[in-house]
Amino acid sequence: MDLAALEIFRAVVEAGGITRAAERLHRVQSNVTTRIRQLEQSLGVELFVRDGRRMVLTPAGQTLFDYACRILRLSDEARQAVLPARPHGRLRIASMESTAASRLPNVLAAYHKAWPEVQLELVTLVTREALDALARFEVDCAFVAEPIPDPALSTIPAFEEELVVIARECHRPIRTAADLEVPTLLAFEPGCNYRARVEAWYATGDAPPPRVLELGSYHAIVACVAAGIGAAIVPRSVLGLYRDLPAISQHSLGAAGCVRTMLAWHPAMASAALHALVDALTAQAPGPAGNPELAAA
Repeated sequence: MDLAALEIFRAVVEAGGITRAAERLHRVQSNVTTRIRQLEQSLGVELFVRDGRRMVLTPAGQTLFDYACRILRLSDEARQAVLPARPHGRLRIASMESTAASRLPNVLAAYHKAWPEVQLELVTLVTREALDALARFEVDCAFVAEPIPDPALSTIPAFEEELVVIARECHRPIRTAADLEVPTLLAFEPGCNYRARVEAWYATGDAPPPRVLELGSYHAIVACVAAGIGAAIVPRSVLGLYRDLPAISQHSLGAAGCVRTMLAWHPAMASAALHALVDALTAQAPGPAGNPELAAA
């Protein structure tokens, strides 16, 4: 006994006979007749009393009809729960801190307004940790900096970022790492894509390997740069969040500072809630930093 057999059985009862049921189901009459007989044989009972062209439910048939209606209704509910018409449930997002601070507030606010039935969860991780969390299915999607090493992931470009070198105020122009007055880099922990980029940029110059001071937030990095402890590479969008930016200098990296933030996810784990986020990002054009008033104090 399968769902298809129950659907045919229900159609015969509701249509009042084989001929009309076959028309409703777009099947030949012989196929409907065979499936009803197979259902009766599998259950070991007669479901109908044949009286000429009439088919009258037996007591066993009436009992099965009640159950069939309930089973098919539950099947439809289960199908809608798995593939809902509207996004709902939980959407777990991993993001780089810079993206979470400068790009996502407006996006997630608009998303929450459009789809309030979705429970949003956001965790900030460096790129490598975010991809690891995605691989362990601890999150549903991740905002990470390109390149993305796993070709099995689905990705779309989300935001365009410009990385700049920041140093103390009145620092001389910085074109290469050799121009840095203090050979200390302020960066996040290993696994941060932007740290890898600043280390690669440093390696192209003639300066000796730098000291790296690891910090856990851009606020701390900017404050230490302003104090003259060292230099850092940060997205310009993060600096745009400040109402009162500390006294620092900003130095362009040119084309080397252009990097895309990608949204990545496992294709098999995509949900209606995730597709709604993808649609929202696809519809928007990459632009500058978000509202400065969203910066944390």
